[in-house]
Amino acid sequence: MFKSDCAECQLSIGFIQEDLMTNLLKSIGLPIERFTDREAASGILLLISAALAVGLTNSQWGPMFQSFWQTPLGGQVGNYALQKPIVLWVNDGLMAVFFLLVGLEIKRELLVGELSDMRAAALPIAAAVGGMVVPAGIYLSINGTEQNAEGWAIPMATDIAFSLGILALCGRRLPVTIKIFLTALAIVDDVGAVLVIALFYTASIQIELLVAAGIIFFILFGFNRVGVRSLWFYLIPGLVVWFLFLKSGVHATIAGILLAQLIPVQTRTDTNAFTTDMRQLIDRFAQNGQPGRHIITQPDRQQSLHLMRERCNAIETPLEKLEHALLLPVSFLIMPVFALANAGFSFDSFSEITLGGVFPAVALGLALGKPIGIVVFTYAAIRLGLARMPAGTGFGHILGAGLLAGIGFTMSLFIAGLAFEDKTLEITRAAIIMGSLLAGISGFLLLRWVNHLTSPR
Repeated sequence: MFKSDCAECQLSIGFIQEDLMTNLLKSIGLPIERFTDREAASGILLLISAALAVGLTNSQWGPMFQSFWQTPLGGQVGNYALQKPIVLWVNDGLMAVFFLLVGLEIKRELLVGELSDMRAAALPIAAAVGGMVVPAGIYLSINGTEQNAEGWAIPMATDIAFSLGILALCGRRLPVTIKIFLTALAIVDDVGAVLVIALFYTASIQIELLVAAGIIFFILFGFNRVGVRSLWFYLIPGLVVWFLFLKSGVHATIAGILLAQLIPVQTRTDTNAFTTDMRQLIDRFAQNGQPGRHIITQPDRQQSLHLMRERCNAIETPLEKLEHALLLPVSFLIMPVFALANAGFSFDSFSEITLGGVFPAVALGLALGKPIGIVVFTYAAIRLGLARMPAGTGFGHILGAGLLAGIGFTMSLFIAGLAFEDKTLEITRAAIIMGSLLAGISGFLLLRWVNHLTSPR
């Protein structure tokens, strides 16, 4: 009897310790979980990383900070040397993962999102076209010289993380349709940026390497068609394709976009079978155990939970699995590292700013060209009957979204690194940051004001 009582006491103490540990983990984990769930979180980290890059560049550690990113890293693969400065490993390597995520978002948007319905997609497509054409026109009109004309695509870009992050700070009363509009616009903008990079920022091409990459893509297409669902069958060959693109002259990040289009979207199991199995497992869970919170002592329920997880894993598409797996590392690691490596500029570069140079061309293209192009093309599409205004929104919302779309940052910095180098690149970085800040602050203030005017009193 005494031993039995002691055993019960130990079990009770074990449960108490488990509860204490659970509550402790919750108290630590919930704030982190809430932060990472916020749409503004990745934008905040990007801003911190950019500010840190600028601060370090202009500090006493500036030369050391800049030389770190130029440190060679790599080795030899067969006859091909794979040695690059760290900054290029970030831009060509880590950013290929970023573009893979962008490609997955594009594919999902085309399948089930706002872009899956041509009638609904007409407005964000028109807005995105205006948001690319007008900024490029402003850039060329200010700085269309032969020396710096290759930077025309820099103000065309939209940073989806920053723009949606600031939109999330504008208040919950904003119509959800404006978020959908801005997201679809940014996705179309990404498609345009990828096409521009592929067509206009490609070095001399080695056809034989592209042919080899094409053969691998054809094999992956075959995997998709015969029902191969394991992501490793796509990601490992995708790494080889990345290397082939890297050495071919076509920018390596394009490999990520193309690979995403081959990731399967079909599930492993039929939805009816999933529903039947889950009902049976839930019934089994309910019937085999006692009420309470400590199912760890109930092996039948543990087995039921294990089988439920297997069924849920089987019903989730490979595209969703990969997108969910990449979202946190891209948002909270790859993009901040990219900002650290690419956003730094010396304050001395301000002394070289001219009225007809890249600084006003980029800054005005982002802060002025983006909203003008988006509003004008949106208005034209609606007036011509090609599209309809999103429910609950007005042109005040569209203008605010257009200003937020002027936050170029990540993609603009990426294109700037392809177009320029040295002092011109530093001036361009400063212009991107200043133009993006002006667009972001203006868009935030305008949407807050519109939200206040249209909210019920």
